[in-house]
Order: sequence, then C-alpha cells, then structure tokens
Amino acid sequence: MKLLPFIAIYLSAFTVLADDNIYQQVTLKGKWLVETDQQVMFDPQTSALKLWRGKLLTLSDGSADKSQQKQLHIIEPTSGLVEEKSLFMTMSSQVKSSCFSSYLAGEPDFEALAVDPNNDKIFIIVTEDARNSDKLSSVCQQRFQNTGSTTYPTLIVRLALDDNNILSMTHVRPLQFDASYNVGDFSNDGIEGLAFGQDNTLYLGLEKDSKGLARIFSLVLDENFWATDEFAPVVDTEVLLPTFSQGMHPINGMDYLSKDNHPGYIVAAARNDDQLWIIDLAKKQPTKVIAMNFLAPVSIKNIECSDWEPIDNTSLEGVAVANNNIWLINDPWKAHYIENAKCPSNYDKYKTFSPLLFSLAIDKGWLE
Repeated sequence: MKLLPFIAIYLSAFTVLADDNIYQQVTLKGKWLVETDQQVMFDPQTSALKLWRGKLLTLSDGSADKSQQKQLHIIEPTSGLVEEKSLFMTMSSQVKSSCFSSYLAGEPDFEALAVDPNNDKIFIIVTEDARNSDKLSSVCQQRFQNTGSTTYPTLIVRLALDDNNILSMTHVRPLQFDASYNVGDFSNDGIEGLAFGQDNTLYLGLEKDSKGLARIFSLVLDENFWATDEFAPVVDTEVLLPTFSQGMHPINGMDYLSKDNHPGYIVAAARNDDQLWIIDLAKKQPTKVIAMNFLAPVSIKNIECSDWEPIDNTSLEGVAVANNNIWLINDPWKAHYIENAKCPSNYDKYKTFSPLLFSLAIDKGWLE
C-alpha cells in the first residue's frame, strides 16, 4: 500500500480529534515468525489474523511470494512458529463456474479473514485489489457493474474445511456499496478488516473512502446468505470513528471484542499511526485510541545493539482477540521495511519481509 500526503478537516458533534485523545500508550515487544526449518517466514505479506482452535490463522495478500498465497497459515502464538502444513485453498465447482473464477484461480488479493462463530470449519475472506485481473465477460460486467466502488467488484468468499482438512472456496458474492457512501473507485483502498459480532453480523472495515476516511460496514450472514450469487449490499454502521486534523489514517485489520449486555466493540488497527482504535458498536462512547511503540528482538548484540531495537515502520494488518489478549501482526511495506534495519542480525529479516507478532493485554478500561 502506497500512501500520498493528504490534508483535510472533518468535524462533527459525534467525532473526536484522535491526535488529542490518546487514551493509553504502550510499548510492545515482537517475535519473528519462524518456519519449521528455523528460518524466518519469507515474504508472506500477512494481511489478516484470527484465533482458531487455540492457535492463530493468518492470510497472505496478492503481493506475497507465490509460495505463500491462497492458504491459511497456522501459527503457534507463544513461540511464533508457523506450522509446516498450511490450509491450501481449492475451488468448488460452483466457484469455478462463477463470474469471478478467473480472478480467484490466479493471484487474488485476499485482505481479511473471519472465522464463523457458529462453525469453526467455515471462514470468510474478502478481496481488495483486482487491477491486474482478467476483465469480466460482457455478461458478467453487465450483471455486476453497479458496485458503488471499484470497477471490478469486491468479493466476499466462503471457505469450508472438510473432514480431510481440504479447504475449499465454496461460494462467492460481490459486495455492493450505496452510491451515497462515496466509497470511491480505489482498487487498493478497499476492505481490509473482517470481524463477526452478534447475531451473525459481519463487520467490514474499509481502509479509506474517497475522503480518505476509514469506514465500517456490516452484513448479516443469515442461513440464506449464500443461496444467491447476486450482489450483497453492505450497510454503513455509522460508528463514531476518530477524526484527525491532517494526514491519512486508514484501518487495515480488526476483530470483535464482546461485552455483557452490550453490542460489543471493534478493535481496529490504524496502520499509518501505530494505533489501536476501540470502537463502541453502541455508538455511545467516542473511540478510545491506544498508541503503540514496537520493538523487534535482536539475536546478536554488539556495542550499538541491545536486546531490542525500535521499529520505525511496522504496518499492522492483522488483529485477533484471544481471551484476555489481543494479538497483532504486520504486513511489511516492501518500499520501506528495510529502513527498519539498524542491527546487522536483523537486516536479512527485514530484507525478506518477515513479519512480527505482538500481543497486549486487554484493559477493562477500554470498555467503559
């Protein structure tokens, strides 16, 4: 993701100036993701994170090395070890016969992940950037031209894991945004976060709209949702997101945090700002902003390098709520990641775009 300078002011009675409203500041120590050969994970462009069966799942986007694409990587969170056997995606006959089969069979830009709260063998993923994909056929283009956003539709994809651990794309539907939402035709500024809340409601985090503002939409995935392959219209939640006096402040990952007798909260990662936003789905409280500093471990110390070195460009893209903790993962920004390298022992890790895993404890004060 490449971002250009942007200056704007957006004020209303229901927003906060987040640059003056830091609720908490924390420093987080990361761990490099390591594969079974004890080498750091090579260029996975980790763009999602979710808790699954006591472990973490992450997803690679379309800019990852081909060896990492179209699979769910399984991570042991306490060690950062990536399991040797990932869950590779296949395509059902139904998806193969859809308007979007060519794109999904190639190098789709998957950018977010959610686990069905009613069945942990079902996953939802979403696509973002389809600029380099084959164009839709004339018939399909006519069916799906009114996206309300990008020329090639944003796709929501259902994955199912069978008893033999075969992961299949079983269904696909394009998303539709009302024209009044002013989402904009930006292939690389689409949906970057997914999270299931109450009552089968799926929340979708838009990186930024035509005004450079993050948005959160919703869909209800009821029992009939996948009975059609037509557009799935999203609804603007109109939650109270923070505003800033200047700059661009997209969200690039999120998860759901429950609270008794309450609709719950969305925990969103603001990639550019190294912040977590605690967003009240009841729309009563302004978003709480958690400012974060990040440290990377140093394996070989010298006079200039201690046990930890600060990270200037982290680029968070995955958030997972897990019991009393929140796990975070970054999607190394290829244009700038190497600039983090100060200690020689970490140079190759940054050069190969290896991600880091972080965690922080949930503060009960976030929910007050």
